[in-house]
Amino acid sequence: MKKIINAVENVEEEMILGLVKSAPDKLRKLECGNVVVRARKKEGKVALISGGGSGHEPAHGGYVGEGMLDGAVAGAVFTSPTPDQIYEAIKAVATDKGVLCIVKNYTGDIMNFEMAIDMAKDEDINADYVVVNDDVAVKDSLYTTGRRGVAGTVLVHKIAGALAETGASLEEVKAVAEKVIANVRTMGMAITACTMPAAGKPGFELADDEMEIGIGIHGEPGTSRETLKPANEIADELLSRIVEDIDYTGKEVAVIINGMGGTPLMELYIVNNYVSDFLAEKGIKIYDTMVGNYMTSIEMAGFSITLLRLDDELKKLYDAKADTPALKK
Repeated sequence: MKKIINAVENVEEEMILGLVKSAPDKLRKLECGNVVVRARKKEGKVALISGGGSGHEPAHGGYVGEGMLDGAVAGAVFTSPTPDQIYEAIKAVATDKGVLCIVKNYTGDIMNFEMAIDMAKDEDINADYVVVNDDVAVKDSLYTTGRRGVAGTVLVHKIAGALAETGASLEEVKAVAEKVIANVRTMGMAITACTMPAAGKPGFELADDEMEIGIGIHGEPGTSRETLKPANEIADELLSRIVEDIDYTGKEVAVIINGMGGTPLMELYIVNNYVSDFLAEKGIKIYDTMVGNYMTSIEMAGFSITLLRLDDELKKLYDAKADTPALKK
């Protein structure tokens, strides 16, 4: 295993410290573990928290800041943060308007966030949560009951965060988050596995001419192993599954071409070239496109495609100001 790290047991903490030191005017780290919050606490508005295992950077700490999250909780690599960590994050950002937790659909994450929310309610903190499940690849997996939460989570952060900044109620912010979840779909693939620092070896092996379709973001294998195809054919396979799941015809969409951590931008732009043409042929209008690493799987080589069906409300919130280390509007 080759990693640019110090000690395996310090990877998560040193990563969080480095993130905070890269944006000290925006972020601070709590003493109770790998929890990042805004340097200046937001008051009088709904606060947003997200989190999960480390290894998905810039998610989730990179999205803490104006217009998006108020806090992010990082567990060990691909491991849910503990209820105590999440509880401390909720307490640190809580306002009189309440706290909304944005949780990806993984069993450990949901269980631990639910426990933390119950703890917060015992302290009279008004807290609630939504579950993101945008991955069309699988109905159930090793990690979930139902679909996994993947790159579409970033758009939930963006749009719910924008509404929270307006002073909307907790119920209103939760409703718009659920609206995004209902209208966003993602599917991914990989040509290499990733290596968890503590494991020291790749999560699975692929021959030089193989790829995994329907990959998750925890290094778990996909739904099928196929012979490697040209970029256009891969993108077509992923897009076809996505547009079968939601009718996007005649709608405007936000697009994310998301790198899994080890994919050159050159290749992501090649994929986007086909995605743009595919959507045009289907009568689907692109409102905006994001290309880059937004929800990664350490150094996995691969990509995912996300489509969010937009209406006037979602467009306005999508365009609203955001100032975070990883995403600015």
